[in-house]
Amino acid sequence: MRKFQLLALLGVLLVAAGFGLLAQSRALAQDAPMEEPPYLAEYYNAWMGSAHAAADTEAFRHWDDEGEVPVECARCHSTPGYRDYVGQDGSEFGVVDAAAPTGTVITCDACHAPNAVSLTSVTFPSGAVIEMPDGSRSGRCMVCHQGRASTDTVNNAIADAGVAEDLNTPSADLGFINVHYYAAAASLFGSEARGGYQYDGKIYQLPNEHVPGLATCADCHNPHTLEIKVDVCAECHDVETQEDLRYIRMQGSSADYDGDEDIDEGIAEEIEGLQEMLLEAIQLYAEEVVGTPIAYNSAAYPYFFLDADGNGEVDDGETDRYNAFTGNLLKAAYNLQFTYKDPGGFAHNPTYHIELLYDSIESLNAQVSDPVDLTFASRTDPGHFDVTAEAFRHWDEDGMVPGTCARCHSAEGLPVFLANGANIAEEPSNSLACSTCHTSLSEFTLYEVNEVAFPSGARLSFGEGAEANLCLACHQGRESTVSVNAAIGRAGVGPDEVSDALSFRNVHYFAAGATLFGSEAQGAYQYEGKEYNGRFMHAEEVQTCTDCHRPHSGTFRVNICQDCHEDVEEQEDVLFIRLEPEGVDAVDYDGDGDAEEPIRDEVMALEDALLAEIQKYATETAGTPIIYESHTHPYWYIDGNGNGVVDEGEVTGDTRYVTWTPTLLQAAYNYQYIQKDPGVFAHNGDYALQILYDSLEAIGGPEAVANFTRPPVR
Repeated sequence: MRKFQLLALLGVLLVAAGFGLLAQSRALAQDAPMEEPPYLAEYYNAWMGSAHAAADTEAFRHWDDEGEVPVECARCHSTPGYRDYVGQDGSEFGVVDAAAPTGTVITCDACHAPNAVSLTSVTFPSGAVIEMPDGSRSGRCMVCHQGRASTDTVNNAIADAGVAEDLNTPSADLGFINVHYYAAAASLFGSEARGGYQYDGKIYQLPNEHVPGLATCADCHNPHTLEIKVDVCAECHDVETQEDLRYIRMQGSSADYDGDEDIDEGIAEEIEGLQEMLLEAIQLYAEEVVGTPIAYNSAAYPYFFLDADGNGEVDDGETDRYNAFTGNLLKAAYNLQFTYKDPGGFAHNPTYHIELLYDSIESLNAQVSDPVDLTFASRTDPGHFDVTAEAFRHWDEDGMVPGTCARCHSAEGLPVFLANGANIAEEPSNSLACSTCHTSLSEFTLYEVNEVAFPSGARLSFGEGAEANLCLACHQGRESTVSVNAAIGRAGVGPDEVSDALSFRNVHYFAAGATLFGSEAQGAYQYEGKEYNGRFMHAEEVQTCTDCHRPHSGTFRVNICQDCHEDVEEQEDVLFIRLEPEGVDAVDYDGDGDAEEPIRDEVMALEDALLAEIQKYATETAGTPIIYESHTHPYWYIDGNGNGVVDEGEVTGDTRYVTWTPTLLQAAYNYQYIQKDPGVFAHNGDYALQILYDSLEAIGGPEAVANFTRPPVR
């Protein structure tokens, strides 16, 4: 009760302060003397130094000559207009009913109006309604810091101008659309708010998931001074001043977004590089496709001008607004301005800004003869932070990642699993997050895992407390010899008998941990009576996942490979490695006469042979021809015309393969297993060759392996 009374008292004081400050703000705007209020002086002094109190700025003086702030501007450029918008003056919520008087700034009476404090959702210019995180009061910030345009605004303008079907034709009815200033919330909420122009067919970043406790405006900004809480940033980042924030770059941001071969520069600098590239693309397009040169000045309305002398810059006297926009040009120009007008975009949602810039360049490049070079630029991160990957986007329409998938396909899933041994459904996330694997985001300590249970039931480990055990929690597959045998046992049929009770069992993707541990994990289907290699022991310093891979991107540590493989200089060079153990002669496993070709090539040759035997067996023994489509679940389909390749119309829900025998299932499972671990040649090459050899022999008989050699068990 006492807590409630104190809060109520504080509310009364704030409202009282608000009315006092409203009066004082008018005095300030009129250059009249002001006195420090006798109450809440700390907040007053903080506010006085903020942009919200900057009465002499254009944001509040622009309409002095008109004598009133118009309806479309009053919400964010006056306290009466803001209170009108939230319905605190008794009018309808969500609209401004009347122009506001000039001479005010944004006072306590705006942000601390009860209707503003209690906002639980905010409507953006796209029409998207964004629910505020539980306990957040940042909705009152987002009422204004959301911009005034969106993807939808741009599309509607193009449609109204009648050029939606011809995006390269200029229209006098098409003018530049300005998102307006400081649309930080539109950046923060990314694809949900649609504040930037989002191209059809592209996937864009969801709301930016920083770290727990830093998700909204007031988490990172002082709500009165508006300054960034640099001391909070310093808990994870090596920063001392606000300027230092521009040079932040986290381990997960491992791509060279602007293609300048510098992956150590700050993310703000990557965005600036892409901005320069987009402006170049805009000017190339305007000159070549439109025939009217264009120049840009981010600080001068209307920003895009006719470039009379064609030098690419806005010179003195070049004041005519650009009047030859096409649909393609408008989209790109809008995105350039969007990224400029949120100067904190590198922190609010850097990936979203990078995607918008990259896609705009790519779109214009398709229309010009000498495009801006994107060869070395990147739109997204690889691996665990690839926000466009199906691994994270698959459940966007459903709205929830089911508990059976959440452990490895959501940011919060793994910590939940480690704490409880099970998962519940989670909301889709952009990708994995720092907090997925790290227990502390200042010390970057990892969750400690001593051993991991594999689908076969085996409990395996790199050693007690080894960091790479955490990788095994996901990179283990979802099936095993045990589950395949169990399915066959339930069907109760002979090796070559078709059963409706059998269906394909998919090991899932990137079961690298199962491959590495070989026979100990039984991730692949291991035939009864056969022996297989166990854990692959590489060189002394490269025994675990993180010894060979960068944990954030998943890319190879090429410099480590070079210690033994002198020909390795780039990521792709790893594919061509072949190095036999000391004292062991090279073996031509695939019988093509080349015992020095890369191990990957040996594996691929046996893969191809196995697919051919699977198709032969399916036709001759199971009675239904089969085809394989690696990118479409459930991967195996009926080959309608029996030509052995995937043709149009053969991959549908009605054509999935159902004529399974135990022999066919075992071989198809192993084929998929090898396909879905693209690094199998390095993780445990001999184990992979043993699995392929035995699958060939089981489904095709001795003739199928007559030219092949099975690696010995070591």
